[in-house]
Amino acid sequence: MKREAVIELLKQQNVSHEVIEHPAAYTIADMESFKLPGIDQIAKNLFIRDDKKRNYYLLTIQKDKSVNLKQLRTLLGLTKGAVSPFGILNDNERTVKFVLDEDLQKGETVGVHPNDNTATVWLAPEDLLSIVAAHGNEISVITL
Repeated sequence: MKREAVIELLKQQNVSHEVIEHPAAYTIADMESFKLPGIDQIAKNLFIRDDKKRNYYLLTIQKDKSVNLKQLRTLLGLTKGAVSPFGILNDNERTVKFVLDEDLQKGETVGVHPNDNTATVWLAPEDLLSIVAAHGNEISVITL
């Protein structure tokens, strides 16, 4: 699902959102250099899998957090093992489990790329969860 399709989906589902255009961002440092409003609610995304390549997870966390993958594996029940939550909409088999950092759920909005790193979409965390749930992927909200 490309950027235009993500924005169209948000409109069709009457999801309140704002799109801010910016130069391509490859890192959180890039995003911070743009001085966007609400920068504290920018999400960082990690795509991880288990060793047997049976379970896949998209982890969306607050930008300033680091993740202890060993601890995360235990928390998610995993053995060892320019992403966006909207990328999960391309998962036609619904095999990817979406994991959201609880701290991102506390804010009014969360900023994520619309499958394109030259813009950020701001929307309510519950709307993001609703879109993923409507797609049919499993969702977990965890404390890191």
